[in-house]
Amino acid sequence: MRWSVGDVAARFGMPTHVLRHWESMGLLDPERDGGGRRRYRGADVVRVATIRRNRDAGMSLEQIRVLLDSDAPGRHQVLQDHLDELDRRMEQMRLSRAMTEHAMGCRAHDVATCPRFRQWVADLTADA
Repeated sequence: MRWSVGDVAARFGMPTHVLRHWESMGLLDPERDGGGRRRYRGADVVRVATIRRNRDAGMSLEQIRVLLDSDAPGRHQVLQDHLDELDRRMEQMRLSRAMTEHAMGCRAHDVATCPRFRQWVADLTADA
């Protein structure tokens, strides 16, 4: 089966110009029909899904290009850098979740005055 650029864009809830941009960056290479219109195959749709998922995770298009190119120079370093960034962001999210959970049950209406709450920001306020 082959899909048009509009069909694929609708499937992923994005404007068609995004797919065209990804193509101009070399991330996609859909077939063309006799009239020159893009025709996406199943493998193209998987590639769009891969790009989308990694964009949602914070990868840049350059990083995704490396991810999709097994021969890219420095591939493992780019991917390791992204893993390190994900770990950093996940730790920030874990702290934010803990702070939010505490704030939900805290008796202090201004959590900044709560001694227990301050433990989560102590590293940022050490000199204050």
